[in-house]
Amino acid sequence: MTDEQTRADALAALQHTTFFPYWLDNSQRPREEPALQENLSCDLLIVGGGFTGLWAAVQAKEANPAREVILIEASSIAIGASGRPAAILSTSVMHGLQNAQRLYPDDMEELERLGKENLDGFRETIERYGIDCDLEWGGELTVAIGDEGLADIAKEHELYCHYGHDAHLLDAESVRREVRSPLFSGGLWSKKRSGTVHPAKLAWGLKRVALELGVQIYENTPMVSNRKKSGGVEVTTPCGRVLANRVLLATNAFAAGNRKIRKRVAAIRDRIVVTEPLSEEQMAAIGWHNRQGIYDTRTQLNYMRLTADNRILFGGRLDYFFGNNTDPAEDRTPDPYLRLIDNFYRTFPMLRGVRFTHAWSGPIALTTRMAVHYQHYHGGRMLYAGGYSGFGVTATRFGARVALAILDDRKVPERALKFARSQPAYIPPEPFRWIGAKITMYALDTLDEKGGWRVPWVRMVERMGFPVTQK
Repeated sequence: MTDEQTRADALAALQHTTFFPYWLDNSQRPREEPALQENLSCDLLIVGGGFTGLWAAVQAKEANPAREVILIEASSIAIGASGRPAAILSTSVMHGLQNAQRLYPDDMEELERLGKENLDGFRETIERYGIDCDLEWGGELTVAIGDEGLADIAKEHELYCHYGHDAHLLDAESVRREVRSPLFSGGLWSKKRSGTVHPAKLAWGLKRVALELGVQIYENTPMVSNRKKSGGVEVTTPCGRVLANRVLLATNAFAAGNRKIRKRVAAIRDRIVVTEPLSEEQMAAIGWHNRQGIYDTRTQLNYMRLTADNRILFGGRLDYFFGNNTDPAEDRTPDPYLRLIDNFYRTFPMLRGVRFTHAWSGPIALTTRMAVHYQHYHGGRMLYAGGYSGFGVTATRFGARVALAILDDRKVPERALKFARSQPAYIPPEPFRWIGAKITMYALDTLDEKGGWRVPWVRMVERMGFPVTQK
């Protein structure tokens, strides 16, 4: 098929697409809480109504029901990264086993124990409060693309087995019994403590729980400024102020405009498309009876999952816009998604011609560690917790719990681990950041097919501390 025909097919598939997250385009979206219109005081102020902020609010009130907790959100709950991920669940709290091994080899046993404990707590919270969020436990499947991907999954299988996961290595025939794609030459299926969730429904459920526990939530209330003041930190909003004993900044990539935070955090963009609901015949053609969340081994990897109504979510395709721009108009047009749709049709050629109802993009907080870190302000009374660039749906619960312990100066074992005592490396400023990102993204796009100069460039970027090919 010609490039012109491929582009024409992709454009036709996007003809009636809504450029907005499928998860948030939902009639169950709750009404927004009123904006802050007065001056208040509290013990804990949380800035940001995504997963980190919501988990922090719930856990803070569970630990101390009498604690005065306020949460402010610049727009509406889950409108940021928490309302647009693939939402494939994992026990990892450090962006996957290989990434954790790269960063914290001496802490692996404890991080694995904590990750399993965290996911069990995640599940227990959902069940205890009756949060309806389309939770499925089909497992996590990493698929090899071509023979060159087999070594990657074999290496990962060793790690999974070493740390006690119920992981199974699949050959080409076995993996295609799970999901029928001509690209898949092998697979690694981690069957337990993994699955998928509807992220917006989860966030809305956590919002409901937080309100029931007594958290005061104000939406459409951005933080305008903050300053240290006698008795705590004063946070100013457009129509009010909050004086808090402690403040948690749970804003992830949206804090990358802050001078100090952006030195370590880049707002890299990820893109996702979602198909129309598949028919029974289309579902039969692809298999996927166990409904795993899937990652592949491509350098510019793709990930995919099924929704409750049998749509396929298909994501990948990183990009960066100058100055950490978190809302470029270009990402609300078809062109940035054409290559992603081409990859979808290559992965599922039996579905060529299927239409896409939703497409969206948004910033992920990329750091050199690809996982949560903490930055201290105002003598430790204000703490930034962020840096999630994947696996965040479950890891944010863990990150929020540790953040609360740091803010309250509680001596928990997690604070002794290296991740809680260190920060990611610096990222070069503009224009070097934009130039380096653009060259790297192009290299990743074409590395598997063309090699050449791209290989040493990507290896150089990784030696600088950016794990751009980390699965």
